[in-house]
Amino acid sequence: MVDKLEKMSERYQELQNLVSDPAVMKDQGRYKELMRELAGLEEVVDQYQQYRKLKAEIDDTAQMIKEGGDGELVALAREELETLQEREEEMEKKLRMLLIPKDPLDLKNIIMEIRAGTGGEEAGLFAADLFRMYSKYAESQAWKIEILSSHETEIRGFKEIIYSISGKSVYAQLRYESGVHRVQRVPVTEAGGRIHTSAVTVAVLPEAEQTEIEVRAEDLRVDVFRSSGPGGQSVNTTDSAVRITHLPTGLVVTCQDEKSQHKNKAKALRVLRARLFEREEEKKHAERAAARRTQVGSGDRSERIRTYNFPQNRVTDHRINLTLYRLEEVMLGDLQEILDALKISAREEYLKKLAV
Repeated sequence: MVDKLEKMSERYQELQNLVSDPAVMKDQGRYKELMRELAGLEEVVDQYQQYRKLKAEIDDTAQMIKEGGDGELVALAREELETLQEREEEMEKKLRMLLIPKDPLDLKNIIMEIRAGTGGEEAGLFAADLFRMYSKYAESQAWKIEILSSHETEIRGFKEIIYSISGKSVYAQLRYESGVHRVQRVPVTEAGGRIHTSAVTVAVLPEAEQTEIEVRAEDLRVDVFRSSGPGGQSVNTTDSAVRITHLPTGLVVTCQDEKSQHKNKAKALRVLRARLFEREEEKKHAERAAARRTQVGSGDRSERIRTYNFPQNRVTDHRINLTLYRLEEVMLGDLQEILDALKISAREEYLKKLAV
């Protein structure tokens, strides 16, 4: 393990020198590729540096005990050594997990699609709540959000909202959010105070570069029409909304948020590329998809992954049997504990598989 970590540290230093080279910076394609590799090594190299400092501290403490001297100081050193060795064991476990091969998609930006499911207007309101939750989490990570398409309900919910999130390791953090999110609460539309159960589907798609997915003009049917708001009323006097149908697959993407037809078409193409990319990835990496199913769920949009129970202030992730009684904080974007638990579960399952 140490040999591998040393090589990664050397490569990290080499990459730092390369990305500072003016000649490399001029080649934007190569520069972007090197920056991605650098970002992928950053966490493990940082942990390894901390591990080396800890090992040095253990060696110093062990040497102090070996030399003997003041009995009280030696006794304290033995206690300290025991604590340090426990930390060493924990850190080695974390490093082993970090050395698990990373999915090349992990560094990608994403397109997230949130759609109201069963539950009528209440499902639309919860779709809006989930969008705010992910937006606040993105803000805490210094990520950028761009809305690509949205369809509002009459009471400020969303039938559907599609948006991109760009930043550092976005897909790695949010990849396990795909699936059905169930909410249990008293809807604002409920006069009798009864608790209702509604559902919202979330899809997380790695965003494809133009060079990764070729979309041929002859494979597209592009229709334009006037944008509509809640209830179907027209909100624009020009045909700025765009519907793109990908003829070979039948995929349909609609964008109408912008007043410019050109901008709506560009956004629709981004969503289309992401959906096509996801299809291709699932075909090429059937084993990876199967492994994911044994870890924390397939990401299938029909799979119920999480329940948000408002009366009990409870959120439960059913894939890893995690329950937290701080739903209010979660809805304000405090997702890290859940996301970390999902990643740890996935890595532990991977290590178990290797051990078989």
